[in-house]
Amino acid sequence: MHSIRSKYGKALEIGHWVAGEEHFEGPAQERRNPADHEDLVCRFPEASKATLRRAAQAARKAFEEWSRTPAPVRGGVLLELARVLAREKETLVRLMVREVGKTPKEAGGDVQEAIDTAVFFASEGRRLYGQTVPSEMLYKELFTFRRPIGVVGMITAGNFPIAVPSWKLIPAVLAGNTVVWKPSEDSPGLSYVFVQLFEEAGLPPGVINVVFGGGKSSTGQELVELMDEGLLNKFAFTGSTAVGRWIGEVAGRNLLRPTLELGGKNPLVVLRDSDLELAVEGAWWSAFATGGQRCTSAGNILVDAPIYGEFKKRFLEKVEATVIGNPSEHPGVTYGPFINARLFERWNEHYAWGEADGARLLLGKGRIMGSNLYPLFKGNPDAGIFGWPTVWEARPGMRQFEQEIFGPTINLVKVDGVEEAIQAANAHPYGLSSAVYTNRRDWAYRFKTEIRAGMTSINNSTVGAEAHLPFGGVRGSGNGARESGVWVLEEYTYWQAVNEDYSGKLQLAQMDTAYTQPKPRTDWGKLLE
Repeated sequence: MHSIRSKYGKALEIGHWVAGEEHFEGPAQERRNPADHEDLVCRFPEASKATLRRAAQAARKAFEEWSRTPAPVRGGVLLELARVLAREKETLVRLMVREVGKTPKEAGGDVQEAIDTAVFFASEGRRLYGQTVPSEMLYKELFTFRRPIGVVGMITAGNFPIAVPSWKLIPAVLAGNTVVWKPSEDSPGLSYVFVQLFEEAGLPPGVINVVFGGGKSSTGQELVELMDEGLLNKFAFTGSTAVGRWIGEVAGRNLLRPTLELGGKNPLVVLRDSDLELAVEGAWWSAFATGGQRCTSAGNILVDAPIYGEFKKRFLEKVEATVIGNPSEHPGVTYGPFINARLFERWNEHYAWGEADGARLLLGKGRIMGSNLYPLFKGNPDAGIFGWPTVWEARPGMRQFEQEIFGPTINLVKVDGVEEAIQAANAHPYGLSSAVYTNRRDWAYRFKTEIRAGMTSINNSTVGAEAHLPFGGVRGSGNGARESGVWVLEEYTYWQAVNEDYSGKLQLAQMDTAYTQPKPRTDWGKLLE
């Protein structure tokens, strides 16, 4: 690893990290600050399938020792990791602002999520419980044990470059697994540093191996294909629903159970009795935090008819006050750039969708540039790729109502009453996050029981996750797997049932069991006539 001077700090020149050694094999790639392309942040190589195989073999070798390391000792590594992350938090925040364009506030939350996750799972090393189960035979005992699965392939997105990888890496290694991790090509520097901090905390070389490269027709696709070669025992993925379906197919034909955390079109409902000021604040943050580049970002705001006009007025005022710009120079902005050009191009398509479907554009003019300047922009808009905060009036059935857009765009939808609100909230193919604003407990109850989503907030935003609650979706948002909290351990362990027989003879359950015999029936009705 080397560093060179760049515009907002030093740039890293890094290689793949396999079995505690750095490898610079593969064509060189660059990651530049998405808010200012003059700022080189990282140079890294693109891994070939040969490099991936070597990483998987290194992980397999490390598994032999790591899986036998007592779970409380593995948890101790995570406790030290939490200390190391806390020590380096401000450094990681600065790097995250440069590498993916997050604001300092959001970058701090991203790193803190990893710290919280490490603290939580450090103690789980002493609670990786099995069970003692009574046997139906004398001189026989039954037990269950959690066992690690083996080598886990992982692919993560760049919008949460420390938090989301921590949801996968930390429970995986706590359970005794080893990992080949392909992070997003948008966050190679952060990923490299993260693995270095793991090893500084005491994680043995080869337990986490990080390889760099792109996705389709590149390193990511080739890593998935290692399942067909028998080199991986598990796969975990965060990304689009389309790619998740394909990974599920590859895992399925190899009888592997993947963890798939996919897209969302998250509804936020505002009912007629709600606190409007609170609802406006929550809806605005749900739509525009991270520039709408979250899988949990609100996609549709469903507003009850009696308050629709007032909500729209206040919401547009709030959106028009949103400050956008380069967070490296202006840390107080609400959101910064698109993470990459591909996301911008996908987002920009939705303007044509809206026009074709007859949606009404209330605010938004596409890409922010010197020739298309947003009034509250801070910095040089032509140095990166930035998008206007965009608000539409739409309705169910429109393409932009049903499909994930992943950018600073939100739909306002008028509904009439809780019944119609819930129907509209479910009228799309996803099922990740959801929210409702109401002070009536019966309406809140109906929403949380009838919404088809893995997560629901009452009087809070669709975004934001705490480290000890399960995270994940249903329908097009995932395959039912959950990350975070104790629930994620089901994804990185399998249950082993063990029976120990001390009788000194072959005992056959059901056949040799000494069942008690009932007494002859007494006809109490006849006796008491």
